[in-house]
Amino acid sequence: MTAADEVRDAIVAGIDAERLNAYGIHVGIGDSEAGHRWRSDDRENVYSVSKGVSALAVGIAIDEGLLALGARALELLEVPSPGEGVEEVTLEHLLTMTSGIDFAWFGSQPVEWPDLAVETLRRPTRGPGAVFQYSDASTYVAMRMLGAVVGDVRDWLLPRLFDPLGIDNPQWHRCPLGWIIGGTGLELRTEELARIGRVLRDGGGGLVSRAWIERMHSHWIPTEHRDRYGLAAWQGPGRTWRLDGLYGQYVIVDEAADAVVAITAHEEHRDHRLAEIAAEALEALG
Repeated sequence: MTAADEVRDAIVAGIDAERLNAYGIHVGIGDSEAGHRWRSDDRENVYSVSKGVSALAVGIAIDEGLLALGARALELLEVPSPGEGVEEVTLEHLLTMTSGIDFAWFGSQPVEWPDLAVETLRRPTRGPGAVFQYSDASTYVAMRMLGAVVGDVRDWLLPRLFDPLGIDNPQWHRCPLGWIIGGTGLELRTEELARIGRVLRDGGGGLVSRAWIERMHSHWIPTEHRDRYGLAAWQGPGRTWRLDGLYGQYVIVDEAADAVVAITAHEEHRDHRLAEIAAEALEALG
């Protein structure tokens, strides 16, 4: 039995014992892999895990010299009447949820304005970098900034990320203008999610720079939640860091164990326990 088998079995036992509504898990430790399913392996909305994939897109663009983390939103997007202070909002502020713009819009809500990016940026900021507010609107604007440089972000990512990982023609929910939502709406199978996870665990996997992966899970920002936020990633549980989506979509990276765990689920009440059970199983390896 491999280490991946042992961790998978421990996670499955924990999920079953607590009767959590998981769809599937996939464990990778070193070169060993193991998975388990509670239902068919369909592509599912991975919700805010999509933010991490959006961040990978930005990292690839930066590696190619197409964009800078310090790029200002108004340099790339035309906003007729920007909010007070918005000229200082950068791509980094948007990806770290620190733009200071009070606009907590999420992909499950309708788009009630002609242009969601313009609506976001026409509101004033309380000071870029000063306030954390989690919002799909922030990632959406970041993807609009990238789109201003590369065109359709999902299509641009096909040969750079999805095709090399063998993720064929993934779908990503779009706004009425046709742009990807960015902060949610990417649809992947559990094992496909694990391939994204291996890119994070392996320091970019040759697709994005190691420095960018390190930036995603450093410079932690305090939040109103129990965990701190990096660049589209969360700290914890324990020694791990993670991408985290609604209802229990997770990519959990444990660098000490050379491990990654992907989880898809629809757990409406105790989704945090899925990540905790996975982290506990990894820590048990020593």
